[in-house]
Amino acid sequence: MTAKASLTKPPDAEVATSSHDGMGLYLHVPFCLHKCPYCSFYSVAAGLELTNRYVEAIKQQITQFAACKETQSRPLTTIFFGGGTPSILPAEILRELLQECLHHFPSATEMEISIEVNPATIDMQGLEILQRAGFNRLSIGIQSLNDRELKILGRPHSSADAIHTVRLAREAGFANISIDLMYGLPDQDIMSWQDTLRKALTLAPEHLSLYELTIEKNTNFFRQLAKGNLQLPPEDDVLAMMEVTQQLITAAGLIRYEISNYAPPDFQCRHNINYWHNGAYIGLGPGAVASLDGTRYTSVADVEQFCDLLKNGQEPWQEKETLEIETRFRETVIMGLRMTQGVSLDALRMRFDIDAAAYYGTTLTRLISQELLKLDDERLRLTEQGLLLANTVMAELV
Repeated sequence: MTAKASLTKPPDAEVATSSHDGMGLYLHVPFCLHKCPYCSFYSVAAGLELTNRYVEAIKQQITQFAACKETQSRPLTTIFFGGGTPSILPAEILRELLQECLHHFPSATEMEISIEVNPATIDMQGLEILQRAGFNRLSIGIQSLNDRELKILGRPHSSADAIHTVRLAREAGFANISIDLMYGLPDQDIMSWQDTLRKALTLAPEHLSLYELTIEKNTNFFRQLAKGNLQLPPEDDVLAMMEVTQQLITAAGLIRYEISNYAPPDFQCRHNINYWHNGAYIGLGPGAVASLDGTRYTSVADVEQFCDLLKNGQEPWQEKETLEIETRFRETVIMGLRMTQGVSLDALRMRFDIDAAAYYGTTLTRLISQELLKLDDERLRLTEQGLLLANTVMAELV
């Protein structure tokens, strides 16, 4: 893969430590063509009336957040439109919502502005509108480049549609493209996964997000599995898929910087890095989460209720929780360990006045002796084995 010039620079600071640091903004678009059988995120079908109500509610929520003292001294460093399927909305509406965000909040000079799109929901005209509006990073939800697997996943596009969308995005001027793929799919074998990954790499994406399928409660796949109607690959095959992933990714010049994410340094997702560093962020839309100065806000996961609350001038929170300092410390450790660079013990001490080695004591010593964690140069990292067993390791530290 040939490296391309970066539109934005990765952040130098590891953690946000004061009210003057930047923050991210996430805007949740809760609309989809239909519900995929593996998806547990909140989403509904988009109708014109509901879409119009949603847009007005988002504008009102932006105004509410802009009036908060916690946001007024923090410039936006990243914006991320996710879903759902943001590209199910007309590109003109997405442009309008982005301009509302940029108008109401101070912005850093160099911003990463991402949007998720799915093949079959965006065309050349829409991509050009998004690019001119200021979106400079595109995350394309392809999931597989095997038509049989796409059908099992309930995706409305074909592999040809997916490849076409990437090529259109290049023509529209996007120089920072991320592709989402999934492995460990029902009836998937190693050769099929290898073929999908190779095809994706020929498209020369700047970033890859590769997720193992997890069966979540309240999904169609969960119900099928409970009835014995879903055949997942054996664990050895999934491990082999992980191994071939590392071989192909390394050959392509991409670098694993997080458990599921691969990119050269200049193209790492800055928005997600802020999450993994437990930084400050705003969350707009139903079901979205915000985190500011140790307080976590979770919006109601119901678009009609969300719209009603905002229309009546009320806050849309389902939950508002001020976290204890030790809780914030543990969350910062857990999320930071997702990154291959791990977490800095010095930065943790400066931010929370807690010494991680003393805090975790024998638990940390045991995980290091089991070669699941390693500590060098005051950085705590998952080992190669630890990356495979990350959930088990993190459960010990939570």
